[in-house]
Amino acid sequence: MCALLQNLSLYGTDIAYVITTSTSMRAIQKSNCYHREGHKAACSYGDTTYMLLFGGVQVVMSQIPDFHNMEWLSVVAAIMSFTYSFIGFGLGFAQVIENGRIQGSITGVPADSVADKLWLVFQALGDIAFAYPYSIILLEIQDTLKSPPPENKTMKTASMIAIFVTTFFYLCCGCFGYAAFGNNTPGNLLTGFGFYEPYWLIDFANACIVLHLVGGYQIFSQPVFAFVERWFTNKFPSSGFVNNFYTIKLPLLPSFQMNPLKICFRTAYVASTTVIAMIFPYFNQVLGVLGALNFWPLAIYFPVEMYFVQKKIQPWTRKWVVLRSFSFFCLLVSIVGLIGSIEGLISAKFG
Repeated sequence: MCALLQNLSLYGTDIAYVITTSTSMRAIQKSNCYHREGHKAACSYGDTTYMLLFGGVQVVMSQIPDFHNMEWLSVVAAIMSFTYSFIGFGLGFAQVIENGRIQGSITGVPADSVADKLWLVFQALGDIAFAYPYSIILLEIQDTLKSPPPENKTMKTASMIAIFVTTFFYLCCGCFGYAAFGNNTPGNLLTGFGFYEPYWLIDFANACIVLHLVGGYQIFSQPVFAFVERWFTNKFPSSGFVNNFYTIKLPLLPSFQMNPLKICFRTAYVASTTVIAMIFPYFNQVLGVLGALNFWPLAIYFPVEMYFVQKKIQPWTRKWVVLRSFSFFCLLVSIVGLIGSIEGLISAKFG
């Protein structure tokens, strides 16, 4: 069950990355248009071309041998992530200083009815649940570490640092973004055009997002590739389609080996994530659905159950009751987040 949910979540995260990347590429084009034509100009561009372009890049990258062993990929992704996070935080902070006051209210964005407000709150919970998707590839990351020291100890330290840094940026971007724009805060701070100037800085931040997600897509897809290809290899040990490798030599490139299964499956995987993203190109709603789906089972339930077994926690002790209550509360959060995000997705698509 955990493996099924994990691979489903990895697949869903790749869909979200297709949407986010296309949104950022479109934002660069819109930013330049607003700079040339003025902030009131009708700078409207579609997502489809950018999604297809991103999908084409990923088809090629998914065929690169030993891609999961490229350490530079994580380094580049981390640098890009820090860069656009600092830019978003800095722009929000500067806007608050420029305004001279804090926008918005404690009750948040108004809605036409209590029901509509609840849907928005539930969707927001789903978005927040998506805030730490690294949990679904934590074990894959840990598996690449060298020992000594023990991999789990290194990973625990890295997780603590990552959670602290990520939370700092989320709170800064979220709080200063809302303080800067109040109820007009866009769903995506760098692509929703709360900020128009300096346009080159907005372009640079979105370019960093694109570079980050080009590599990030592969980080989340490689475990799925390995899982499926390993299953086919064990299921069909005598199949040439599954097990044979063929050497290919292209002009100006070194020779490399290709496998028919890898070519077909990885291309189909990338194509399917791209098509689904084109059908549902709704950033916040899709993130909410994905966050609500994987938050409780992968980040809460399974770790708590494993902790009970490892530490031999007896039923109805204080620690058992506290952790059970915590797990149940998070289950409720996931359920309402999923309901609200699905409602938002349906409303965005058909409303």
